[in-house]
Amino acid sequence: MTDLELAERAARLAGEVLLERWRSPAQGVEAKSSATDLVSDADRAAEAAILELLVVERPSDGVLGEEGSEVEGQASRQWLVDPLDGTTNYLYGYPAWSVSVALRDELGAAVGVVHDPSREETFVAVREQGSRLNGARLRVRQDEALATALVATGFGYMPEARAAQAETVARVLPKVRDIRRGGSAALDLAGLAAGRLDGYYERGLQPWDWAAGRLLVVEAGGAVEELRGEPPGLVAGARGLVEQLAELVA
Repeated sequence: MTDLELAERAARLAGEVLLERWRSPAQGVEAKSSATDLVSDADRAAEAAILELLVVERPSDGVLGEEGSEVEGQASRQWLVDPLDGTTNYLYGYPAWSVSVALRDELGAAVGVVHDPSREETFVAVREQGSRLNGARLRVRQDEALATALVATGFGYMPEARAAQAETVARVLPKVRDIRRGGSAALDLAGLAAGRLDGYYERGLQPWDWAAGRLLVVEAGGAVEELRGEPPGLVAGARGLVEQLAELVA
């Protein structure tokens, strides 16, 4: 089994676990960083399914998962797992959530999969081999005009972070076509790779949130730039657009 096949199998397995529980009464819901930052038994079960598969198929690889899974590998390979990106959407029955599985090695991002179970869409990327959605090749929109850009972003859970993000949105919104806030960073980046958005920016996420989606964008011909300062952030889109958007949100 290739790394891509394994990543896709892991993401689909987690998707099956999540679909079985979706729109049923939520169980084991707890708050993490704030009262609005939630985790549930569905998140944990999905990550456990992925971890079990990866440990069997790649016993020497490291694993880092959002819900606490951490395996110290014997090689320079590490799997980054977000078993449910968009937990709030999931718990509300809102169909904008995904599973993100990525592999990085000594050269950086190697494989990325973002699986959207509710829409039966699977975005995949392999370093230097392009990005695909259900087998079809993807390409980032190459319009570099900021004024006509449809831009996605996301917001944190802590009130002080949200206040700062609101100030940024107030600067960005008059300068672009419009802003979208879907609630799943992995899906935002996958959508950008598929040409459904022009740009994306966000601060304050973790490596597993961005790992697969970032590779999808790059392999679809897009650019990704890290934002300076704290908390960490990313800007993505066509090269010329990224430069303008990064300056605007810095």
